[in-house]
Amino acid sequence: MSRTINLKKGFDIHLVGKAEKKISSTAQPETYALKPTDFIGIKRPKLLVEVGSNVKAGTPIFFDKKMESIMHVAPVSGEIVDVVRGEKRKILEIKILADKNIEFETFPKHSDSQLKSVGVDEAKELMLKSGVWPNIIQRPFGIIANPEDAPKAIFISGFDSHPNAPDFEFIFKDQEQYFQAGIDILKKFSQGKVHVNLHADGAAASVLSKAEGAELNKFSGPHPVGNVGVQIHHLDPINKGDLVWTVHPFGVIQIGKLFLNGQYDSSRLVALTGSEVNEPQYHRLRTGACVNKLMANGIKSDHVRVISGNVLTGEKINKDGYLGFYHHQISVIPEGDYHEFLGWILPSPNKLSFSRAFGLLSFLQPKKEYVLDTNMHGQHRAFVQSGVFERVTPMDILPVHLIKSILAEDFDGMEQLGIYEVIEEDLALCEFVDVSKHDVQNIVREGLDLIQNS
Repeated sequence: MSRTINLKKGFDIHLVGKAEKKISSTAQPETYALKPTDFIGIKRPKLLVEVGSNVKAGTPIFFDKKMESIMHVAPVSGEIVDVVRGEKRKILEIKILADKNIEFETFPKHSDSQLKSVGVDEAKELMLKSGVWPNIIQRPFGIIANPEDAPKAIFISGFDSHPNAPDFEFIFKDQEQYFQAGIDILKKFSQGKVHVNLHADGAAASVLSKAEGAELNKFSGPHPVGNVGVQIHHLDPINKGDLVWTVHPFGVIQIGKLFLNGQYDSSRLVALTGSEVNEPQYHRLRTGACVNKLMANGIKSDHVRVISGNVLTGEKINKDGYLGFYHHQISVIPEGDYHEFLGWILPSPNKLSFSRAFGLLSFLQPKKEYVLDTNMHGQHRAFVQSGVFERVTPMDILPVHLIKSILAEDFDGMEQLGIYEVIEEDLALCEFVDVSKHDVQNIVREGLDLIQNS
């Protein structure tokens, strides 16, 4: 039965530079990269190619020795030109010089009617070898799902509430057939429901709202209302021993394209956003695209922070860095490497703060868009319990106590306080509002790793 849930806790961060709904004609990148570091939990990637190898879109590039059946494949066709390694020869990037005309590995095609007769084992085998399986994320822990497990339910968040997030109605336009095919395949893996969660306050993306065979739920409220973890908490909370899967709408569509077209299609619309972008708009790219051409003439200055993803949970990259596997947004904001003595305490109409004491003007103008940089406006200090964490966390957990239990490596405390229900993005706002400047997201990941490896 569908549900409508209204959330009160949270905080919307309105920033200058939201992407206009038009697609740029920027030339396609010359190089792409597959980054094992994009996938949480991969410790021992095994390379299947070497420098000089020629690959097609969908050719296996590496697998994780812990789950050898899951292939990570090339997003484009071309030549492997470099394998970048870090400390202890850790593989950081596998770079591909892309062909002008992309060639694809071919996989079996299925008509809409044939999808119903596809068995679980057949679907699993195709998804594993074609490269679409990494779209399926397991909760708890936020890792790639184990193909040997069966989830109690599958959750898909149909909107993104992060700052300057891409508009799903725009980026998934005319993808209804593929989204429905992806839903039909995913349903085979779970005895429970497939939940598609939509925003109640705006026009639901037609590509998602017309899905058949899924339970459609509606959510309203401030960020993090779009986080799938928050939605799971209010629909079917995760307890110890439970297992659920989450899939981004792009992943559902990519699965659908695999079965209907017989190709691994990594093409996507990516929102280039931020106050330092000359023309914030959408770009047609592929997974792992180099952003150098977007940065060459598209930004206002050189002193900027380029982020693959959004400003709360994204990854810092160089101006010639590469788009992350799970990212549909590139954010460019001013670098904040300056010192401002007592500057944050002084009232200003151009400063955003969750606290009314320091941000009364921003509180009185809740829709005002701000230019924020990367300055922390303070240094790490003792943990101050101000009550703000609870006000931005729309979940029935105690975030301060949970974080302290992680720092103390209190396993019983972590389990009792809700460690199984969260990953980094669910408490990213706590990091934003924290006057003590703790790296909350890294602390959450440390706690998840402790529990998973215990």
